Amino acid sequence: MNSASAGPSPDSARLAADLRSSVSDLVRAARVADRLGPIPASVLDVLDRRGAMTTADLAAGRQVRHQTMAATVKELIDAGLVATRPDPSDARKKLLDLTPEGRSAIDADRGDRVRLLAEALDATLDADERRLLARALTLLDRVTAAVGAAARTSGGEPAAPSPGNDRGPIAGAW
Repeated sequence: MNSASAGPSPDSARLAADLRSSVSDLVRAARVADRLGPIPASVLDVLDRRGAMTTADLAAGRQVRHQTMAATVKELIDAGLVATRPDPSDARKKLLDLTPEGRSAIDADRGDRVRLLAEALDATLDADERRLLARALTLLDRVTAAVGAAARTSGGEPAAPSPGNDRGPIAGAW
C-alpha cells in the first residue's frame, strides 16, 4: 500500500489552512535573500512574465489604486528598472517595459532565492524526501490552476501559470 494513501484523507479545510500557512512561512523565510522590496519585485515580475503593459493594467492586475501603482512605477523608472514607450495601438497611452537593469534585478532576486532554497533542501531532506517533494509540486500546480480558474470565473486576477511556464512565479517575484 502506498504511504500517501495510508490512513484517512485529511479534511480539505484543515489541509488548505495548513498549506496556506506553510507556503506563507516559506515565502517569508525566503525573503531574507531579496534585494528588492516585495511590491517593486511583484511589478517587475509581472512585466517580466506578461510583457509590456500600462500602469492602469498593472494596477488592475494587482488590485490596487492607479495612484498607488503610479507611485511604484515612478520609483522603478527613477531607479532605471522600468522604461516607458508609446503604445502602438493608442498613442495617448504609455507601455511599461523592463530595462536590462530591471531584468537583471529580478533575475538576481530569483537566483538568490533559488540558491537559498536549494541549500535548505540539501541540508534538511534526503534523496527520497526530495523525490517526494518533487512529486508534490505537480499537485501544487494542479491546486494553483484550480485557484486561478476560480479567480478568473469570479473576475479576479489569474493566479495560475500559463501553459509551458517554467515554474515561474505565481505571485510576487517567486
